[in-house]
Amino acid sequence: MERCEDGYVFESGMEGLSLDNVTMRFGGLTAVGELAAVIGPRDLVGLIGPNGAGKTTVFNVITGVYEPTIGEICFHGERLNGLKPNQISHRGIARTFQNIRLFHGLTVFDNIRVSLTAQTTFGLFGSMLRSGGFYSNERALTRKIDELLDLFHLREVRNEYATSLPYGDQRRLEIVRALATNPKLLLLDEPAAGMNLTEKQSLMRLIQQLREQFKIAILLIEHDMSLVMGICERILVLDYGLKIAEGTPTEIRNDPNVIEAYLGV
Repeated sequence: MERCEDGYVFESGMEGLSLDNVTMRFGGLTAVGELAAVIGPRDLVGLIGPNGAGKTTVFNVITGVYEPTIGEICFHGERLNGLKPNQISHRGIARTFQNIRLFHGLTVFDNIRVSLTAQTTFGLFGSMLRSGGFYSNERALTRKIDELLDLFHLREVRNEYATSLPYGDQRRLEIVRALATNPKLLLLDEPAAGMNLTEKQSLMRLIQQLREQFKIAILLIEHDMSLVMGICERILVLDYGLKIAEGTPTEIRNDPNVIEAYLGV
């Protein structure tokens, strides 16, 4: 068995994210209550529930936007409580947002380039003097960006303004930008929102490919049940901030509490 710094016990040899009794209150409102969950290093997990169930709040707590009122968050054995979003990003957790957040006035390429600032290996003087290290680093970053753009079929629009892209392409660009930070855990907040059926089917295949190719874990918020049931190995269900079920897609589909709260008869 392995133990996180503040007591959460993993199964032997396991690394990943753990939420132990995580509660987030805003005044008298409990947005998330006593949530316990474990996301292993290669898991593909869905997080579902009605609007207002607390799903995005869970993402905000994991990524340091909010510090939980009580409870512990550990990632690969390190406590995340109190860390800032950029510190958590540097530890290997990246996310997308329910509302697309691209940089206006920047190209597709530069939207991704901004995310790679932390991966520069040259100092201030190297940048000013355009040293050999500067050019070597720039070439490596450019190759990495272009490889990601190829994977998402966005290479041909690399020099276009990001906000001029069709909605589905903007969604995919946001995933590229998160993936460029070399995450160990990728949080996707409604990545299929606004996509048509063909785009959703392509996204399903892409998410599975990302998990396998980059050897990462993925936690996914999504309202499209065909997508969630089609790719997730395990699903967590929230209702009014409380976890009411956890299991395989088949177990969730047949759970009476989930049917009553969310899926319907």
